[in-house]
Amino acid sequence: MPRNVIDCLVNVHFGETVQQPAWMLAVRDDYFKGAASMYEPVDLDALLDEMDEQGVRKAILMNSISNPSNTVVKAVQAHPDRFTMSMGGFDLLRPVAHLRELTAMVADLPISYATVGPSFWGYGQYPPGDAVYYPLYAKCAELELPLCINTGIPGPPIPGEVQNPIHLDRVCVRFPELKLCMIHGADPWWDVAIRMLIKYPNLRLMTSAWSPKRLPDSLLHYMRTRGPNKVIFGSDWPVLSQRRVIPEARNLDLPEQVLENYLYNNAQEFFFATTPDAQHHEQEQ
Repeated sequence: MPRNVIDCLVNVHFGETVQQPAWMLAVRDDYFKGAASMYEPVDLDALLDEMDEQGVRKAILMNSISNPSNTVVKAVQAHPDRFTMSMGGFDLLRPVAHLRELTAMVADLPISYATVGPSFWGYGQYPPGDAVYYPLYAKCAELELPLCINTGIPGPPIPGEVQNPIHLDRVCVRFPELKLCMIHGADPWWDVAIRMLIKYPNLRLMTSAWSPKRLPDSLLHYMRTRGPNKVIFGSDWPVLSQRRVIPEARNLDLPEQVLENYLYNNAQEFFFATTPDAQHHEQEQ
């Protein structure tokens, strides 16, 4: 059974918002049936305890360039061996200042990827093939920084069509140098996402915000056959706890090496760019 896990999508910033908007409350109450504590301030020691309990060696914490989280920064500074961060919140209609800032941040901070959710900005008007994203794509490719894009119909009551993974088809063609990852699954377009993963070597899929026991058989079959190196684990903690989703992942009907890739190796290779020898050494420690 795989010993190590990298959790590639963890939220610790929710508690910094005084009042969550109505649509975020709807996600918690109506979609995930979550506890009221989902949006409360995070106890980092409790998170670390949960990580230790579940074998999570590293976690990538969500952050925003337009609304930076003090909790994320403090966590990364206090525990650089356990936490890195992702960076979202870009103003894609006026991108230059944010992309300059991203360049400076990547040089100074442990940023593992940039992120954007097409349904979550611009009123869901811009699919990822729109040229408004191109400066971000070009900058991430230049920095060799992976970019994660939400795919699948989102939980909040906001437009979802822009998150159909078919919109990434043109992106992968035009930016083959860009390391691109679909996040939050791809429901109900799993088969489209799988076909895209087969087609493009620079594309990955993260199952964040998905209970592993709810993953479709088609994805598990792909992982066992053509895609053992293409699918990456993430919890979306605290929306889904590590105590829930990591045991579910370990119980999936997957060969041990495929499961180890899913929980650790694929993230290590894609987000942390460790050489194979260094990766093997780290796992043996």
